Amino acid sequence: MPAPIAVSIGDPAGIGPELIAAAWAARADQRLPPFFAVGNAAILRDAAVSRGIELPVAPVSDLSAPAAWFDSALPVLEVGKASYRPGHPSAAGTRLAAQALERAMAAVGVGVASALVTGPTAKAEMAKIGFDFPGQTEFVAAWCEARPEDAVMMLAGPSLRTVPITVHIALAEVPNRLTRRLIVDRCIIVARALQADFGIAKPRLAICGLNPHAGEDGRMGHEEARVIAPAIEELRAAGIDASGPHPADTLFAPHKRASYDVAIAMYHDQALVPLKTLDFDHGVNVTLGLPVVRTSPDHGTAFDIAGKGVASPGAMIAAIRMAGEIAGRRAAA
Repeated sequence: MPAPIAVSIGDPAGIGPELIAAAWAARADQRLPPFFAVGNAAILRDAAVSRGIELPVAPVSDLSAPAAWFDSALPVLEVGKASYRPGHPSAAGTRLAAQALERAMAAVGVGVASALVTGPTAKAEMAKIGFDFPGQTEFVAAWCEARPEDAVMMLAGPSLRTVPITVHIALAEVPNRLTRRLIVDRCIIVARALQADFGIAKPRLAICGLNPHAGEDGRMGHEEARVIAPAIEELRAAGIDASGPHPADTLFAPHKRASYDVAIAMYHDQALVPLKTLDFDHGVNVTLGLPVVRTSPDHGTAFDIAGKGVASPGAMIAAIRMAGEIAGRRAAA
């Protein structure tokens, strides 16, 4: 069996702590692999109370046998302190989130954890404490000494997998950032990851156009002919089953989704809007192209509903399950 999964607590003012507690409470019904939380036991207990969950915790420093604790208590690796104030982010809480991320990543690095699941953090709050990365994905990539462009974000749910070629940039910048090389390199990473981590022998990649109607033969833009179509030709020449450019307004219809394994989008919302519409409560953010396994629930801190007991734990449960499945495939390879 692979080592247990490290789950960083995320911002303690958000919904991360209560969802970790809810995932542990559902561990048997959901058949989750063993995991341990990295953060603060008191915060996790308080978050569990807000949902009416009885959460026994086992503060640990030795992670050599957490499965022995997992059946009866949630193992917690303590890394810092902060108060539990749902909906009220603080510098202390944000520092705890950063410390938990760093310690969880270190646990994966030394092999006491087989995968990393990151609880949600707020980018603006992390920037205030000097966290020098656009997000947690970039931190994980830097820790692995990988180029940022080699860490590819895939959003995966029961109905759909999507990958945005460009991510957290302004929409006006997208046409200038799109290059044939960027599309080809990222699609190769996606195809290899679907084979190795998801067990898909010959992945089918459906590649979106950038413009309405995929440019409609140049009437609505030239990026399809100038950049995207040549990238698709190069991918096909490399033996990858790539199709397109497809008009994005029809690619996500039910009858279309059956024809591919992943939709490659040109920008953030082109990928995330359909995924969150179809699979909001079960969507997982998976980082492809790195030597470590990293997943995250595909939602944010939700400060507005934190502590109210209404946030769905579905995405957290799905992220833990997917991390375990990928780690298991890698261990068996």
